[in-house]
Amino acid sequence: MNSMHIANDEVSLRSTFGPCQYTETLPPTSLMKINRDKHPAARVIDATICSRRAVRRFKPDNVPRQVIEDILDVARYAPSNSNIQPWHVYVVSGDRKAALSEELGRAPLRHMPDPLPEVMRLRQEAFGSVYYGALGVSKGDMQQRAAVTATNFDFFGAPVGLIFAINSSLTKFSWLDYGLFLQSLMLAAKAVGLATCPQVSFARYDDIIARRLKFPEDHQLVCGMSLGFPDEESHINNLEMPRERVEGFATFVGFDDITS
Repeated sequence: MNSMHIANDEVSLRSTFGPCQYTETLPPTSLMKINRDKHPAARVIDATICSRRAVRRFKPDNVPRQVIEDILDVARYAPSNSNIQPWHVYVVSGDRKAALSEELGRAPLRHMPDPLPEVMRLRQEAFGSVYYGALGVSKGDMQQRAAVTATNFDFFGAPVGLIFAINSSLTKFSWLDYGLFLQSLMLAAKAVGLATCPQVSFARYDDIIARRLKFPEDHQLVCGMSLGFPDEESHINNLEMPRERVEGFATFVGFDDITS
């Protein structure tokens, strides 16, 4: 179980769940005067979240199965509505991964639906400008862009590929739960020095992947993910992508009535 105990402004955090067993006593602090810069747990969590990157160049070094199981063992504690836990993960490596990548690489390129809302289209264009620009690929060179896109299906050279499936009868609310699981998995991997890249590109080929991995008839593909050790020397893995500031996406209601 998880618990939080407060006494004399001292906060104790305790968890007795499986891989998440710990007890930590935080220094005295006023709950009404939280300072993230001085909060020890916040420093670790914030650094892990803010330093995570979508890595697109990996080292070929193998990741032991036990390490992957440990990551999934942490990620499974992601929240879900009524605790339904709608995720199923196919972990592929070796010859089976190579065969899947080879078939996807031969398949004609399928495009995702368009158009995006204007503000999101502009963000996507900004990403493309930074990413393809770093690779020396111009906006109008569609052949080279397609070649770059095809590297998705080799999991960017990562030794491990993850394919995520969900029961096709579930609604968008369960897909929200799935996103929480994916983020938990990526952070659990980052915490032990591994890198990831979540990849919606695989959704274009759900029929091929379902056949290769023998999905049950009621399973639908959500996305894929590359997992492995990052190639730290690749400049592609060190690109800074712009993020919207808080005032651009958050609306605060009622706070003007509260005196600090």
